[in-house]
Amino acid sequence: MHELSIVMSIVDSAREQVAKHQAARVESITLEIGALAGIEPDALEFAWEAAVPDTVLAGAERHILYVPAMAKCAGCGHEYEIQQLFEPCPQCGEYFSDLLQGRELKIKTMTLMAND
Repeated sequence: MHELSIVMSIVDSAREQVAKHQAARVESITLEIGALAGIEPDALEFAWEAAVPDTVLAGAERHILYVPAMAKCAGCGHEYEIQQLFEPCPQCGEYFSDLLQGRELKIKTMTLMAND
């Protein structure tokens, strides 16, 4: 389950930001996850519950923005949503396309709680 290592990386990034800004903890965090990022939502939830207690993310509000996968046809230039790589263009049937979005896996925002 690579979701646990992903959550641990998020915890590390949050810990670095808390230390950098001399904050107490993270109040809220927003993650951006692409449809083709290979993240299983249930596994991410399980990993989050296992890894986050007793860290700077404990008690933080978590928001997840799921980003649909979008491709641009190399043949006709049509942009369309895909469910998996190498789907044909619905307009012309061409299989060659550029992935525009959908593999994101990043921290979009993080709100820190100041020390008292």
